[in-house]
Amino acid sequence: MSAPALDRRRTPARPDLAAAHLRGKVEAARFVDGVAKRIVHEVVNIRPRPAMDASLDTQALFGERVQVFEDDDGWIWGQFERDGYVGYFDATALADVEQPTHRVCVPRTFVYPDLSMKLPVVMALPMNAEVEIVAMRGDFAQARNIGCIWAEHLRPLDQYEPDFVAVAERFLNVPYLWGGKTFAGLDCSGLMQISLQAAGVHAPRDTDMQAAELGAPVGFDESLAGLRRGDLIFWKGHVGVMRDEATLLHANGHHMMVASEPLREARDRIQQKSFGAITQVRRLSPDR
Repeated sequence: MSAPALDRRRTPARPDLAAAHLRGKVEAARFVDGVAKRIVHEVVNIRPRPAMDASLDTQALFGERVQVFEDDDGWIWGQFERDGYVGYFDATALADVEQPTHRVCVPRTFVYPDLSMKLPVVMALPMNAEVEIVAMRGDFAQARNIGCIWAEHLRPLDQYEPDFVAVAERFLNVPYLWGGKTFAGLDCSGLMQISLQAAGVHAPRDTDMQAAELGAPVGFDESLAGLRRGDLIFWKGHVGVMRDEATLLHANGHHMMVASEPLREARDRIQQKSFGAITQVRRLSPDR
């Protein structure tokens, strides 16, 4: 019986190169230790192969740590510490590791060169980007090496949102983007991941991972009775979250944005036109 295929999304292994900690578990021509770096672009696109025309798998955000296994011809191949995702991205996005102290707690915030909102913006950081704050300066927080951020748009890393659904609701009408996970565009599992992370819940990236690892299954029938706010509704290849017992919030390709609609309407349309029937409902424990 052959060994199961490794999931390339979370396994840093190729026939020619693999992470040193996988020695003895996978076959590769060469094994290397990873080098810890961090992302210093606002958002970085992660791809399954080193080519600009490759599909977008996911995105990494400013401040995320990554274990770098290869730097070749402008492309990095590495694994992100936050969710374990492996892929290729632009080598210019990297810098040495700092110690972040705060994260962005709003969908998007600007970085200014000094203490004035009238100055030209240095960059715009998405929710869950992490920064090292070195000083508080009035209404602003000084972030190491990048500039000043409106302090109310930041939270210490150990302070989380109480309701991940409320976080997801802030992204209503944001455009749909396959592989995206920012206010500029996101997909169904990206919306779930960033919302849960803001609430302190570790969430894997893709729908199949979330269906296998988040919460516990809840029984349901054709009536869809008994659902609660926060229940995750899964199809094969799609996920949304309940705002209440009857209303689904989800980033989807039908509306091409994050939309709120009656679950029964979404169920019937999705079953007929795209992902088939609902496969499961999962519910997080009260303490998450």
